[in-house]
Amino acid sequence: MATLFRADARHPTAGDHLNEETQQALASWNRERLAPSLPTADWELRLARDAQMLRLEGAFLEALRAGVSGEAAEAPADPDGFVRWFEALERSGPGQGDPLFLWLAEEASLEQMSWFLEQEAAGEAGFDDLVAYTQVKLPTAAKLELARNYWDEMGRGNFKGMHGPMLDALVERLALEPRIETTVWQSLALANAMTAMATSRRYAFHAIGALGAIELTAPGRSACVARGLRRLGLTGRERHYFELHAVLDVKHSEAWNREALRPLVAEEPRRAGAIAEGALIRLEAGARCFARYRAELWGGG
Repeated sequence: MATLFRADARHPTAGDHLNEETQQALASWNRERLAPSLPTADWELRLARDAQMLRLEGAFLEALRAGVSGEAAEAPADPDGFVRWFEALERSGPGQGDPLFLWLAEEASLEQMSWFLEQEAAGEAGFDDLVAYTQVKLPTAAKLELARNYWDEMGRGNFKGMHGPMLDALVERLALEPRIETTVWQSLALANAMTAMATSRRYAFHAIGALGAIELTAPGRSACVARGLRRLGLTGRERHYFELHAVLDVKHSEAWNREALRPLVAEEPRRAGAIAEGALIRLEAGARCFARYRAELWGGG
């Protein structure tokens, strides 16, 4: 990881990004830079490191954009047409209908389910925090929708209703140990891409698309995981995170598309391309994860 901070390090190319070293480096840096902290004497050194990591992060995202730009350019730029295009991703987008999830629902052992959940937990970027970063200075209609979404994520002010601790309860029940070092790079890359889009204002509309893609496509997968957990004997409290998202995200997606996507594109049609790229980046990252998970769980990984 230290070599990534050399002043003379070459500018990474597209082939440098989707690998374990780069994704572990970005994940470790994200964990450190986003953690609340206090002033330190070495702040200038930290800024110098941040500058190099921001260049690496930017090159990573630009490589991901290059991979989806052609497909994203086909998205309509009128509000109604764009929303129809976006909603169609739930059926035809990358990673949709992956056989991994029916297998998790019907066949996976507790050990296999635990491995899957550990990978997912380690790569979890925190939807609530991503929404909070993304909403900064957005136009009013979209900002209000993200605020409503965030309030739901936060349990509407009730700790028991917060989504993050629900997942934490399952991690604790299964004695999982999510760690960067033992997480496949595909899961880290997904979280790193989401964090990069949400925390950089030049990718704010990409983040809108990526977050909307999660709301759009998560319900079916969440329902399968919940079925698998029920089959394996976990309690309602332990299944609650996935059972909630199997239902609630359907409503969240409808509101997101109506109250965020549509007005943003109506106000500025050029945003359609950025939102489309963000959605496809997120879905492609998910598809890479699913393929790697199947390879590990079904053999051949």
